[in-house]
Amino acid sequence: MNIAQSILEALESLNANKLRSGLTILGIVIGVAAVIAMLAIGRGAQDTITGAISGIGTNLLFIFSGNFSEEVRNPRPLTLADAQAIANPLAAPNVEAVAPSIQGNMEVTAGGERKTTSVVGVTPEYFQMQNYALTEGEFLSQAHLLERASVVLLGPEVADKLFGRHDGLVGETVRIEGQPFRVIGILASKGGGMFGSHDNCIIVPFSTAQMRLIRRSGINQVDMLLVQAISAEAVPLATDEVAQILRQRHRTPVGVDDFRIFSQSDMLSIATTITGVLTIFLGGIAAISLLVGGIGIMNIMLVSVTERTREIGLRKALGARKRDILIQFLTESSLLSLIGGLIGILFGWLLSFIVGRIAANSGTPFNPSIGMDAVLLATLFSAAVGLFFGIYPASRAANLVPVEALRYE
Repeated sequence: MNIAQSILEALESLNANKLRSGLTILGIVIGVAAVIAMLAIGRGAQDTITGAISGIGTNLLFIFSGNFSEEVRNPRPLTLADAQAIANPLAAPNVEAVAPSIQGNMEVTAGGERKTTSVVGVTPEYFQMQNYALTEGEFLSQAHLLERASVVLLGPEVADKLFGRHDGLVGETVRIEGQPFRVIGILASKGGGMFGSHDNCIIVPFSTAQMRLIRRSGINQVDMLLVQAISAEAVPLATDEVAQILRQRHRTPVGVDDFRIFSQSDMLSIATTITGVLTIFLGGIAAISLLVGGIGIMNIMLVSVTERTREIGLRKALGARKRDILIQFLTESSLLSLIGGLIGILFGWLLSFIVGRIAANSGTPFNPSIGMDAVLLATLFSAAVGLFFGIYPASRAANLVPVEALRYE
């Protein structure tokens, strides 16, 4: 028996039991669609997160106080003096700019509406380093910093919550913890970031936040220093220069730093690792449904062997070899899984598309990405499931004794 004849006979057999074959295929369809959709969603999440990190440049350093080492018991906080020392071109020639920031969660009100959001105190250099853009208004200036001005820039999500729109708001007044602040600009949407949503925040001058809003135990204490190297290639040199300056200023023991420095590549590597594990986890969960579909195939094929016992006996009595019977039933199980796999790929793509549209309509740009590797993996896996779970029923059919099979009722 050749392959073409085996496929034709398998199709005739499946067509004779349309409902049963359809329900069996449905199990594979669900499994393959789930695998395709989960891998696409996971890859889309990875692209979105890594894109957001890469979008603010590859030459940034993020410096925080403290360390994970048990030897650092009372780390010295980062201060404005540290920022000024790092900004010195003689001490750190590979550093282009430094932006200290201070942050806290506070309640913002306007027109009877209120929202708890992240309040960030920054210097003017912060906006260029973070690639911020405005839909209207102006950025903070050095004058705002020196005057400790009561001015604020609103993220679009905060503006929508407080005013129901995010345009035509320059000159409006909001209250932060009861204190009035004049809106001087609206930030363009950037979506999520490494330290929270860029859209769900408001930005005020560093000096204003320090003196009136966010209290810290030390004078001129900052939460984070954002350092920009002169180029992406100069990041390692800038890291060494910053570390050396902070070690000298904080007088830490040799080999024990009381600060942490993360580069953009470190953040990107961590994010890629996390999203990669998440994608594998989601794909593994979805693959379980494929195994369930495979068990369904084995169950149906065993029923088919029982129903066609006399047919098998007659075929063997007329000269069919054990190999012919084995191939026939393996072809049937493989066709079930292959057809289900192809349909499942289409449904998986459709599900991914729907998720992407829902995310876009909800204001979260997210594009599930279906790669050829995911399609090939799902197709080959579904075919392998059909073969694996079809082996036992096919072997059972091929080993039937013709005389006993003919007498089977």
